[in-house]
Amino acid sequence: MARSTMEVAFLGTQMTQVEDTKYAKVFYGDEPDGKTEHGLSIIGMAIAEDAADEVFAAGANFEPLQLVRITFDVARGGQNKGKNLALHIEAVDTKSSRSASPQTQAPGQQQAKPADPAKA
Repeated sequence: MARSTMEVAFLGTQMTQVEDTKYAKVFYGDEPDGKTEHGLSIIGMAIAEDAADEVFAAGANFEPLQLVRITFDVARGGQNKGKNLALHIEAVDTKSSRSASPQTQAPGQQQAKPADPAKA
């Protein structure tokens, strides 16, 4: 089993309890594919049963579309597909993450270059 993280736009958490079993999901937004959806693609990820209460409760602390970091396990699923199970969710500090990694910049944007005082 592998562990990974991703930074995405937070949409919500949801939990349903049926008898002794909790079914919990975290929903996040992704870039639309332009073919089957426009605006924002809504994706759901199951939350690991032992982390369901913590991740569900953490969802109350985020604003819609706030950038969050989801830590998840990737387990083997059927037909050679991975099954992602959320373990933890936290806010992303956008100020330090943008200055530390230029890859977070939107495609097509260029970093501003300082003016050359010698040419002015």
